[in-house]
Amino acid sequence: MFENVRQDLRAHQGDWGAQGFWALLVYRFGRWRYEVRPAWLRKLFSLLYKLLYKFVQIITGIELPCEVPIGQNFVIEHSGGIVVSGFARFGDNCRIRNGVVVGLSRVADPCAPQFGDNVDIGAGAKVLGNIRIGNNVLIGANAVVLTDVPDNSIAVGVPAVVKPRKS
Repeated sequence: MFENVRQDLRAHQGDWGAQGFWALLVYRFGRWRYEVRPAWLRKLFSLLYKLLYKFVQIITGIELPCEVPIGQNFVIEHSGGIVVSGFARFGDNCRIRNGVVVGLSRVADPCAPQFGDNVDIGAGAKVLGNIRIGNNVLIGANAVVLTDVPDNSIAVGVPAVVKPRKS
């Protein structure tokens, strides 16, 4: 857990005051608590996690449940209005900004997007449904992504149009 926290702090340029770092700190604690034995102590830590999660959610406007697998160097650029479904998955070097929603397209279909490595999600973007976002992808601000996005692409617009990314 502590090495992950150090990496998260480095990814946020050492800024302890970054609200994205706070959310990741609580996230890391939530993941770590699953390893705690005995069960009674794990339950105590689970209660503490739920309180910290709710506190961070209220203060920062970031919902990042500990069930979401995230890769290294995950960065939350700005706080406010960020909602990530517990069914989502993120690769390495992903960046997310304020107003982003990563979630289900329908409540009856509990599947959320799976992100590759080096994905940059612009402010206000909505990425919904059982879709795959490839490696080296840019998602434009306020884009609504409802379909797969292949590697080395850009997704912009409402609904998002996928274009090849120029080198």
